[in-house]
Amino acid sequence: MKKILVINPGSTSTKFAVYHDEEAVFTKTLRHQGEELAPYPNVASQYEFRKETILNALKEEGIAIEFDIIVGRGGLLRPIASGVYEVNEEMRETLLAAKYGEHACNLGGLIAADIAKGLGCKAVIADPVVVDELQDVARISGRPEIPNLSIFHALNQKAIARRYAKEEGKAYEELNVIVAHLGGGVSVGAHQKGKVIDVNCALGGDGPFSPERVGTLSASGLMNLCFSGKYTKDEVKKMLIGNGGLMAHLGLNDAYQVEIKAEKEGDPQAKLIYDAMAYQVGKAIGDKAAVLKGKVDAILITGGIAYGKGFVKYIADMVEFIAPVKVYPGEDELGALASNGLRVLNGEECLKY
Repeated sequence: MKKILVINPGSTSTKFAVYHDEEAVFTKTLRHQGEELAPYPNVASQYEFRKETILNALKEEGIAIEFDIIVGRGGLLRPIASGVYEVNEEMRETLLAAKYGEHACNLGGLIAADIAKGLGCKAVIADPVVVDELQDVARISGRPEIPNLSIFHALNQKAIARRYAKEEGKAYEELNVIVAHLGGGVSVGAHQKGKVIDVNCALGGDGPFSPERVGTLSASGLMNLCFSGKYTKDEVKKMLIGNGGLMAHLGLNDAYQVEIKAEKEGDPQAKLIYDAMAYQVGKAIGDKAAVLKGKVDAILITGGIAYGKGFVKYIADMVEFIAPVKVYPGEDELGALASNGLRVLNGEECLKY
């Protein structure tokens, strides 16, 4: 039996779990109040505090701090291929310095490495958001200074694609699938024989809008907004990520609340905006079908918003002519991390550096 600790830090929470092989024997979400994080000047400086909260919770539960591998959520690094990477000193320094951006997911590798150091086991990250398998033609935009980037929900997209392949009795590398992750951000990826050859940059404002992100905008409209003199750079940034999408239109960033207003309360504006978000996801799936030249084995819809049956039906009505639609509501990122760690321990996945 392999003992695996998985760690998934968020901006105001730390989710972690202990797995024995594929079974979760303990799962915990620690919520961090504003005053707890206030003393820390940046995200990286929180890792010692968050590490101690994890260790204390494990001790309180009577779980021995003994693991065969520790898997952290991958952070913002240079673009890398999909896989499982050992947390080495170069990665630690990159994450500590937030060289490629500051985000709570950077803490996953830092915490994993610190705990593993005292145990003599491996600390790894798996399929971070910067996984980049784009085909060259997909990188080109209309301005060479602003290439198309690959920043997306790689961990969950890859896990769902592998899960579907296993259900079909096939290898992920044998299939062409389109995966739409519907959460706080929305990413739609074209998976061709095990590689995501095209995907929207979910963090950077590309693709469908989401509960808090604006998605693709008119370039001239954005330019006029930026130079209107009405907003600072930070204010515009907040409009794009945080106060965009459903939040901008309806003042709500919870898709379920919008669903209630649209489908149960009959609010026409809520229904229009809710449908528009689904419409944009459907268009993005069609876009990826073209990338795969119509050779699509399945369309897989996942993420928290996939619990909305009306939302999913709207999308399916648009795209089921392309390929069968299969829905995997929610996201099991802890399970996906554990699965990657187990594959390494079983020799099914080679560590990358």
